Amino acid sequence: MRTRQLLDNIYRFLNRRPVYHGLFWLMLFGIMLWSNYLKNGDLQMAIIDEAIHLLFYAFLVYTNLLYLIPNYLAKHGFVYFGLVIALCAIVTPIMVLVFYLKYFDEPTYRVNLIEGQFLLFLGNLFVTLLSTVLRVIMDWWHYQTEKQELLTQSMQSELRFLKSQINPHFLFNTLNNLYALTLKKSDKAPEIVLKLSEIMRYMLYECNERRVLLSKEIQYIHNYLDLERLRQPKEADIRFVTEGHISDQMVAPLLFVPFLENSFKHGLNHHVQGGGFVRLRLRVSGENLEFFIENSKAAESVPRQNHPRSGGIGLANVRQRLQLLYPENHTLSVQDEPHRYAVTLYLKMI
Repeated sequence: MRTRQLLDNIYRFLNRRPVYHGLFWLMLFGIMLWSNYLKNGDLQMAIIDEAIHLLFYAFLVYTNLLYLIPNYLAKHGFVYFGLVIALCAIVTPIMVLVFYLKYFDEPTYRVNLIEGQFLLFLGNLFVTLLSTVLRVIMDWWHYQTEKQELLTQSMQSELRFLKSQINPHFLFNTLNNLYALTLKKSDKAPEIVLKLSEIMRYMLYECNERRVLLSKEIQYIHNYLDLERLRQPKEADIRFVTEGHISDQMVAPLLFVPFLENSFKHGLNHHVQGGGFVRLRLRVSGENLEFFIENSKAAESVPRQNHPRSGGIGLANVRQRLQLLYPENHTLSVQDEPHRYAVTLYLKMI
């Protein structure tokens, strides 16, 4: 945990613009200084010469970053490259003039300097275009990071939405049934209060971690189904079967809630005369999990457009959440038949 936190702090530090710009210039200056020193053997002269080079490179790079790239690269690519070449062609003679005046007492160096102008031009062009490549890479990296952060925030918002609400119809019906049981002084009333309390506590307080115990998710499903049985007709077939050894496996919180809610909201609740079903199976084998849920569909379904969804999250958002939390480690399949709707989720718990 501490190692991850340290790495995150280092990443945030290196991701600051002054930091990575400073590191770029420091590395470039170090490479140029070492090359010059190996060639001439004079450290003081190498420092002065490469500092001058660095000033010209900085002018080229920041003119490129602050003006040429924002105004021309995306919209006018050919114009951009023409302006880069023109900029380097203008700066190179000025650089030659500076060194020509600096080495006024070395005629041989002056001659070599004038003859080597094209190499200086290529060096300026290389550094300028290198800054373009690095800018494109950094922009792409920031875009991917921001995209991932937005996706993460979206999934977190959806999770908060799930945690902050129980289907109002489910809650009101449960409370009404509880009220009826208390009037009859039924022995079931305390049990219903306990199950409802467990559901509320789990959704509000125990789902704040990225992963929760699978056993708690299963208990949530049991409590939810027990409360649904109160308000559904006695003919309704509601079953939940678990298979395999369930120990300390961890899963994302409220992962199965959308399937569970939708199976009642868009399935069993539309059976006016009863006789529908909701059947669940959860099979565990080590780190592998198979979750299966199916529900009946009423023979004469009311048109969907007259019944907008009022709770839960859609299947598309469930897929996004699974892709974020379990990339390459899940398979979700749906069977939508005239009288039956089924969802199968294969998951590797990591």
